Amino acid sequence: MNNAFPQNWTAEILKAPPMIAPAKQYTYPRQIAGEEDALARGALLLMVRPATGGSFLATCSLGFKDPSVPTGLFSCPNPDELCAVAGGYAYIVDTAQPERSTHIPLKPVVEVRSIPSHNLILFAGFHTLFAWGTNGEAWQTARLSWEGVRITGIEGDTLHGTGWNMLTDKDVPFTVDLRAGTHEGGAYS
Repeated sequence: MNNAFPQNWTAEILKAPPMIAPAKQYTYPRQIAGEEDALARGALLLMVRPATGGSFLATCSLGFKDPSVPTGLFSCPNPDELCAVAGGYAYIVDTAQPERSTHIPLKPVVEVRSIPSHNLILFAGFHTLFAWGTNGEAWQTARLSWEGVRITGIEGDTLHGTGWNMLTDKDVPFTVDLRAGTHEGGAYS
């Protein structure tokens, strides 16, 4: 569990469904075309206890079974939200209204970083970066790489990284403004 931000909830990752399930249960993602078999790959099970409203069971479908993609639980800039990452699929769940959730569009998410100085939780995919802030989606970069984004550091308002250029078979540096999501450089043109 990554607790980089204050939170109005607690949650526990379960190894198996509880013997006595809570009355409220939610499955993520919600009905999405093309994701009908998502639960067949497995799921991350969470027992969530929000500040108000009673506990609920969150079943978060795995994106991929590959151990190289992340699985875990993260706090969000909004203290009522949690981020569950299950096999590279990232879900933002409003614990005060768990029927409200967002499935982060990167499939898969290959890295998650909390950036408290900017009130952002950052998701890296193979081609772009996606940032979630206190009020929801903050920004998404344009494409940075043909395949493979690597974050190399953060200095002030600037994120540094590299992306692979297929034409030269080299990693090319880029920078991203953490306030706006605009970038300079990168390997995709």
